[in-house]
Amino acid sequence: MARNAPFSEEKGSRGVLTRSQCAALRGLAILGIVLHNFCHWLGPIVKENEYTFSQQHVNQLMQVIRQPDQYFPLHLLSFFGHYGVPIFLFLSAYGLVRKYENAVPYSSHKVFIRHHFQKLFKLMIVGFVAFTIVDNITPGTFHYQFGNVLAQLAMVNNLLPNPDKVIWPGPYWFFGLMLQLYCVYRWLLYRRHWGFTIALIVVCWLLQASCSPDGEMLNRLRYNFIGGVLPFGAGLLYARWERFWPSVIQWPTLILSSVMIIALSISYQLWFWVPLFVCAWGVSFVKILPQWAVERLSWIGGISAALFVCHPITRKIFIPMSHRGDVYTGLLLYVIASVLIACLFQVLIKRIPDPKL
Repeated sequence: MARNAPFSEEKGSRGVLTRSQCAALRGLAILGIVLHNFCHWLGPIVKENEYTFSQQHVNQLMQVIRQPDQYFPLHLLSFFGHYGVPIFLFLSAYGLVRKYENAVPYSSHKVFIRHHFQKLFKLMIVGFVAFTIVDNITPGTFHYQFGNVLAQLAMVNNLLPNPDKVIWPGPYWFFGLMLQLYCVYRWLLYRRHWGFTIALIVVCWLLQASCSPDGEMLNRLRYNFIGGVLPFGAGLLYARWERFWPSVIQWPTLILSSVMIIALSISYQLWFWVPLFVCAWGVSFVKILPQWAVERLSWIGGISAALFVCHPITRKIFIPMSHRGDVYTGLLLYVIASVLIACLFQVLIKRIPDPKL
């Protein structure tokens, strides 16, 4: 395999994604996730098809597109915002290839997985402790069970039955997903022929495609690495094969990807492939942005990890305001508070020493 070029800051160089563009993509992804996780908790807002597929949700989306109401932006954020997760998976794989596939000496399986477990754990524990405190002093306290708490700390609760009912806060399912994908990468895909990645994508797609659209089996599969292999594998292959894209194809790619995202979202069997076009959309989007916009999204991307762990806390505090009818006011205060607290969490997380496991 040819050596991969390092991340480039040079405009027009061989590297397709510069460091600032990767950071902007992270910023775009976390904004989608944070806004989605607020909007889909609002009663009258169209719900997403994330872990399972509901034709009713598609029909409701088509209805609000034909007849937009005052909450039209919230409907779109609720339905599509969760696709920030595939963008994160794409970028994670892209970064792993860049960092490790030319590394000398090679890191062992044990060292690699332990290192990434520790990184995830340090992020997760700060947010989890803060969230449980807030959860217990605000209405609607979740009933934690001893085993579920241990599973969250070990980041294996995705494997439990009915994961959507035992993982709290809900967005923290992502930690278990990432841990699984790190294991899959190091054990199955690291420095392997591209055919291994394609084969794994096909197997995972077939497993999902054989399930009932709204069944528990599909729900469990998509809470685990099987549901995330497509964008993760796409990021891995993209990093290995990247070539410079002429600017003339960025707009056509953006438009085509937008059309495909909507078109594939309306059919169960086609819906599985939406994340691929979401990643293409994201890459083309950040490459056509003016530099000032890239810089601002990059700043958000710089606090994306802290923003991810803290936004369930601020959601729990501000969602009652939107439930009472002040929908946009609650959303605005939620975003402002989330960004500010993320900046504080960023400082706190950096000061916590890495756990010795």
